[in-house]
Amino acid sequence: MIDVRLLRQDPDALRGRLAARGKRDETDQAVDTVLARDAERRALIGEGDELKARRNAVSQEVGLRKRRGEPADDLIAETRTVGDRIREIDARLRDLEAEIEHVLLRMPNVTDASVPAGGEESNALVRTWGERREFSFTPRPHWDIGAELGLMDLAGGARVAGSGFPAYRGMGARLQRALINFFLDLHTGTHGYTEVEPPFLVTRDAMQGTGQYPKFVEDGDAYEIEADGLFLVPTSEVPLVNLLREQLLEPGALPVKFTAYSPCFRREAGSAGKDTRGLLRLHQFDKVELVRFEEPQNSPAALEEITAHAEKVLQLLELPYRVLLLAAGDTGFGSTKTYDLEVWAPGVEKWLEVSSASNMGDFQARRAGIRYRPEAGARPEFVHTLNASGVALPRTVIALLENGQQEDGSVLIPQALQPYLGTDRLVRS
Repeated sequence: MIDVRLLRQDPDALRGRLAARGKRDETDQAVDTVLARDAERRALIGEGDELKARRNAVSQEVGLRKRRGEPADDLIAETRTVGDRIREIDARLRDLEAEIEHVLLRMPNVTDASVPAGGEESNALVRTWGERREFSFTPRPHWDIGAELGLMDLAGGARVAGSGFPAYRGMGARLQRALINFFLDLHTGTHGYTEVEPPFLVTRDAMQGTGQYPKFVEDGDAYEIEADGLFLVPTSEVPLVNLLREQLLEPGALPVKFTAYSPCFRREAGSAGKDTRGLLRLHQFDKVELVRFEEPQNSPAALEEITAHAEKVLQLLELPYRVLLLAAGDTGFGSTKTYDLEVWAPGVEKWLEVSSASNMGDFQARRAGIRYRPEAGARPEFVHTLNASGVALPRTVIALLENGQQEDGSVLIPQALQPYLGTDRLVRS
């Protein structure tokens, strides 16, 4: 959530950064609404403070008159009038604060000055790693490879839950488990994250804390259990961030670094008909997440580091990838700056996103009430939060199968993964 003080101090600069995401008219209307309601709120607070001071003074004078045996009817009447006005002000303040919160909860984060304006077409290539393999045969898509090797049962999954809910069998299921363990071991053993096994159901407050509510829910992308007021996790970022909700961290506690595996559930309401074959776009998928809590001055460097941690996964899996700096219009709702990691999948001939690494600034911390003391006795400040997929499995599996495929139908397994899978190649069973 954006700090209202930023809107007061330099509304035009904020309009410009928000407008870089697109939808200038909506941005201007939201900023105007917040500024107008905030000005009224501040004026009423001032009036209320003056009236409360007057009421206290009058009450004291009433007491003095009564002790002297003097009439005080006029002052008692004034006290009632002042009290009525204070109650009116308090009621209006509650309404104004609700209106301001309603708008702010739906207002995206302000992008960093280094983020280019524009939409997806303005995303900037930062770097590439690895060489795209040249094939002596026509590379096949992963759905053909998976079917031939008996790794996945897409039709069976659809019979159970509908399209977008894959089932994995045999070495396919073992590959999922191997990747999850490999990712977690790397991030805990080498990168210094603490592993968490989080709940896979979260409250509305938790969704609001990370920015998925209201936007993600109102866009129809969340799986909601209305009877219980719970949601299936769209990402384990939600429970990981909310582990510290409403907490005050003492000096020296930062940084905090969490990693977790979870299944993720997304309706993908706006993506009907897009990339529906194989594992390209799913309603349920596995992912290992990285979340960090940092002091504000350290978050830019932490973004580079968390991105490098996600990249290390792809390097050890020997997958060619590229890193993009997302333009403002393509940057996620709560992010101030995001890098996307995309792997090359030769069978479908596409770059596929497997990780987004984002600096959220204090956007989530304000919503979730996560603060820290810079030093003993210092005034609490909001932390900065960061997250990255470390990484998402379905498209990583796609890249492994399509890059590792051999002309005889087998798939070579990268050396780093072999101890987890117990083999150096996948073959027909």
